[in-house]
Amino acid sequence: MRLLLVWILNAVALLAVTWLLPSIELAGFGSALAAALMLGLINTLVRPVLAILTLPLTVLTLGLFYLVLNALLFWLASALLPGFHVGGFFAALVGAILYGVIAWLLSALIPGKKG
Repeated sequence: MRLLLVWILNAVALLAVTWLLPSIELAGFGSALAAALMLGLINTLVRPVLAILTLPLTVLTLGLFYLVLNALLFWLASALLPGFHVGGFFAALVGAILYGVIAWLLSALIPGKKG
């Protein structure tokens, strides 16, 4: 049940990002749900592999490359879904940061076990 609630809250966070950034567009709440699911799958399956492969670059940039990696994965999700559009790399960078912060704040509101 908690997973379903987190998924819906992540979709709401994506809608909030599209409201804050006009260069990121979603077709509707259904597209937000699909995008939240796609971002979850990408973050679960692709991010760990890329984080390990880019570890030397991440260490060299003192962790700042991790923000670039987040933006690229956010942009990848928009490329894979027809109802989700990100207008460029800078929009993906700001959108990924905002999405992470908003999703974290919304998931902190869920009572119960955290972990």
